[in-house]
Amino acid sequence: MNKTFLASAVLSLFALQVWAQMPGKTSTGQVQLPNGWRLSPAGRSLPLGDLPLNIQLSASGKYMAVTNNGQSTQSIQLIDPKTESLLDQRVVAKSWYGLVFSKDEKFLYASGGNDNWIYRFSLENNKLNKPDTLRLGKPWPNKVEPAGIAVNKANTQLFTVTKEDSSLYVLNPQTGKIINQVKLAAEAYSCLLSADEKTLYISLWGGGKVAVYDLASQKIIKSIATQSHPNELLLNKKNTLLYVANANDNSVSVINTQTQKVIETISASLYPTRLTGSTTNGLALSANGKTLYIANADNNCLAVFDVSIAGNSKSRGFIPVGWYPTNVKTLGNKILVSNGKGFASMANPNGPQPVRKTDNSGHHVGSINSRDQYIGGLFKGTLSFIDAPKPEQLKLYTTQVYANTPFNTDKEKMAPGEANNPIPRKAGQKSPMKYVFYIIKENRTYDQVLGDLPQGNGDTSLCIFGKQVTPNHHAIATEFALMDNFYVDAEVSADGHNWSTAAYATDFVEKNWPTSYGNRGGTYDYEGTRTAAYPRDGFIWDYCKRAGLSYRTYGEFGEYGKTSLKSLRGHVAPKSPGFDMDIKDVVRYEAWAQDFDSLLAVNAVPRFNTIRISNDHTSGQKKGKYSPIAAVADNDQAIGMFLEHLSKSPVWKESVVFILEDDAQNGPDHVDAHRSPVFVAGPYVKRKAVLHQMYSTSSVLRTMELILGLPPMSQYDAAAMPMFECFTSTPDFTPYISKAALVNLEQRNVANNASSRRSEFFNFAKEDAIPDLELNEVVWKFVKGENAVMPAPKRSAFVMLEAKKKRDDDDD
Repeated sequence: MNKTFLASAVLSLFALQVWAQMPGKTSTGQVQLPNGWRLSPAGRSLPLGDLPLNIQLSASGKYMAVTNNGQSTQSIQLIDPKTESLLDQRVVAKSWYGLVFSKDEKFLYASGGNDNWIYRFSLENNKLNKPDTLRLGKPWPNKVEPAGIAVNKANTQLFTVTKEDSSLYVLNPQTGKIINQVKLAAEAYSCLLSADEKTLYISLWGGGKVAVYDLASQKIIKSIATQSHPNELLLNKKNTLLYVANANDNSVSVINTQTQKVIETISASLYPTRLTGSTTNGLALSANGKTLYIANADNNCLAVFDVSIAGNSKSRGFIPVGWYPTNVKTLGNKILVSNGKGFASMANPNGPQPVRKTDNSGHHVGSINSRDQYIGGLFKGTLSFIDAPKPEQLKLYTTQVYANTPFNTDKEKMAPGEANNPIPRKAGQKSPMKYVFYIIKENRTYDQVLGDLPQGNGDTSLCIFGKQVTPNHHAIATEFALMDNFYVDAEVSADGHNWSTAAYATDFVEKNWPTSYGNRGGTYDYEGTRTAAYPRDGFIWDYCKRAGLSYRTYGEFGEYGKTSLKSLRGHVAPKSPGFDMDIKDVVRYEAWAQDFDSLLAVNAVPRFNTIRISNDHTSGQKKGKYSPIAAVADNDQAIGMFLEHLSKSPVWKESVVFILEDDAQNGPDHVDAHRSPVFVAGPYVKRKAVLHQMYSTSSVLRTMELILGLPPMSQYDAAAMPMFECFTSTPDFTPYISKAALVNLEQRNVANNASSRRSEFFNFAKEDAIPDLELNEVVWKFVKGENAVMPAPKRSAFVMLEAKKKRDDDDD
């Protein structure tokens, strides 16, 4: 990027450090993401595949390899890093993170994910030959999943650590024979062999430690405490220092390999804060070993440190990169960065439910180009090539990074707002609203539900659950506030329930859900059932507990009085079900109402209440199940009945209700695949308002936190715009009257067609356990007809401005 253009863009961005009215391109050439952060990636780029997690250079720098580990197509790519061109690629059935070249550059080893093997590619004429496999065990459901890989110089010993059975495996890469297996204390991520090949370092991703394996004794001889979620490992040239990236603490632990003690902790975040949200997960040293580059996935940047004096590192600034950088390497004067989600978000008007031809048995025939409009595979990675900046350029880059970032410590302490608004701006200020009710639903876009409202930015052609199906959703949006510029922070339910309850999804969640969503093995263990997926400081209930606030959950992260989350034990309503598509949402409402009334009778209504009302997920066209129309209409009825019941209770005058989808994966939207409906209701909510302010999941959480007097949980909710525009200081205590259903709530799927036959194989036991692309297609066909044709693609609101940048550079 031209320096003159960059400088003017930075000045303009500082002048525009207010919230944009719409995501997408800005007047300065930056890209506004749906979560409120911006991108302005430095350098040149090369397209990669779906979610690149690891990049590795061969010993001479002749080759670079990439492993793409996303929801859609997984692949291994071979790149010439000097000419910055793709040499070859191999689509693989399963892959995940692990990647290493043999020292002689004749072989490339890559993790085969839940197939529980290591691919061994031989390299010939700049191509990847068909791979052999080194097997660790039987494929999934046998739990192994190799992660990081290391190989000795002689290519006689290969080391791999695993995520599912928390082990170190030592193999002979020539014969595939397992030489040793050692159990580890927690899920492992990466492993790194010392230069003298006497020691193997292992990052215990779920354990907050680095394990030290002694090759002579073939035992773990020590573990070194780091910070939360250690992932990438890096040794300096002398092998005297080991750098460890800690994702949940925005930090790098520096370990003296002689004393095996941490001598320094480097904070890689943009501001001095304890809040999670930088997600430090990649490391590289400059050729002279004096500069450390640190990838901050959720800050979309590299942190640059002078590490020339051991134990006395100094910050030199930041470099803007793409969305969710996952890895960084250096080659000569060149910095190489894999951007996990690429350079932009985008619309998906062709939806995740395109029409596909099927044969009589319901199997797909023919090809489809719109498959990737399912959000799980929508955002393709990129590889950035950045020339190591001189001090003057690094200053400009640093200014640019700060201009792209909505978070700062001032917002952490004092949120944006306005005088006399019911939403406080900081801790200690009181709100007239005492009771918060937070309803979490499942997986709809704005256009699917509210696209028929003329006062909003909707597309009627994409609206399949309009006013006839959802009269209460439409009434709430009309009687209170319609917000048509709201975006979920998540891609799918696996990270969606974490974003919806913690304003953050850890690197463990973000890097793992695409595997299970792509039908490549793995379990849905993100909703409080696996501690490695927990945010460092817990979920919103943990914050309530620490603040001494009463709280209760109805089906979210717990069911029928049971939960695996410590902070929720004793706080789960005994009759409230969890995710179960055979239980109507009206039943969920009734369970809440009975519990609520009993608490009301003894003046014990909790201050904070989470309620799962989730049948808008639907059961597709599975024969005998509730039809998609009936399921969404049932969801609508439950929402309406809930709001009426609450609004006629004595606590209504001090209450507020927030309703959102945990994610927007199950449908198309003409603005962005993350755009979703959101609702706010209560006496202090404006009536008949139409608001176009940009909000996110984190905005909802920040607003609730301010009402309850809780601190922000991450950099995301600290940075998010509170929804004060929705509120008024003049209350209207008029109760809400539920709107009757306009469709048959008992309608069952009876058709015997291709979609119903496909639906028979869907697993509805857990949210998103089925292939979402498949479910979305049959829902679309149910509403529009088995042979209906989707609308033509529409232009995305999210675009990259490479052409404009090039024109500006050429003009200069």
